[in-house]
This record gives sequence, C-alpha cells and structure tokens, in this order.
Amino acid sequence: MNGFEKRAQEIKERIIATTLEMLKTTGPKRIRIADISQAAGVSQVTIYNYFGSKEALIRDTVKMFAEKTFRDFEAYMNEKHSFKEKLAHILVLEKESYTQFPPSLFKELLSSDPELASYIDEQYKQHTIPLSLRIFQEGKDSGEISDEVSAENVLALMHIYMSQYETILEMAQQSGDMEKFFGGMVHMFFYGLCGKP
Repeated sequence: MNGFEKRAQEIKERIIATTLEMLKTTGPKRIRIADISQAAGVSQVTIYNYFGSKEALIRDTVKMFAEKTFRDFEAYMNEKHSFKEKLAHILVLEKESYTQFPPSLFKELLSSDPELASYIDEQYKQHTIPLSLRIFQEGKDSGEISDEVSAENVLALMHIYMSQYETILEMAQQSGDMEKFFGGMVHMFFYGLCGKP
C-alpha cells in the first residue's frame, strides 16, 4: 500500500468510525452527511466519493461492525476455553453489542435496507450457525453437555435467549448488578432452576 492508498484508507476508517459512533445515539434517518463530515473532519464530497450515498455508508459501517464482532467472537472460540466459558462469553458479547446497538436500532437498520438484511442473514447461516454447532460438539465431546441434549435443543434455547435479549438486558439493568444477573442466567442455562453443578 503506497502513501496515497494508506491515507485514503485512514480517511475511510475515520468516516466509518464517526458514523458508528453517531449510530449509537442517532437513528439512521436522522444522521446527516453534513454532521458526519464535520465530526470526521472531511468534506461532504470526500464522503460521497468514497461511499456514494449515506445509505451505502451506513451499510458499510454496520457490515464492518458485524465482521469485527464475528472475528473477535471466532478468535475467542478458537482458544482453549470450556463450553461454559464460551457460553458466558457469548452473553457478554451480546450485552456489549446491544449496549452499542440497541435491538430497536438494529431492527430499523435491517428493515430499511434489504441488502444489509440479506448480508446479515447470509453471515448468520454461513458462519454463526456452523460455529455454534462446532462449539456444541466440543461441549458434548468434553462431557459438559448431557447426552440427553441435542444440538437442536441448545440452538433453540440460545435462540429464545437472543430473541428476547432486549427484555433480558432491560431486566439486567433494573436489577442493579448486571454481572450477577448474567451469572445467574448462565447458571440457569446449564443447571436449570433446581440443578446444581
């Protein structure tokens, strides 16, 4: 990469980082290119030259956020951790993701951009599900998951958790001790209401 390409890449990354910060507090419809340009310290023309439109910029920003989140997730899952540690890490990542991107905002982004929704769905099918199944099998092989439990059971329970995560997150915040709350959720996931380790 020559000096010009490196500079161009740095500018693009700064624009995307600025857009990501704005998305955390402002809906995509209310974000203006003028605001991004001022906050990123670049001209509006530069943004249009790199991304073409506000919609394309937001799409690229969300894609990069999703890709980084998955890379970090995959890197942790490839390390030597127990199934319980991996599940706890998934819940922590979900908490962090939803703190940065509230579910309502993410739904708005996906419903207003079919191309982005298709991309996220494809990533989920091609990467998230196979990785989840691999983690499940590792948990089976290590004896951490009962023979009575199938991959479909674990995926169904995780789907229930994730589909209700906005409500769970609100309850965790209201509890006053989010770490303890999520610790209890992990315990319940593994041992049920009455079970013991």
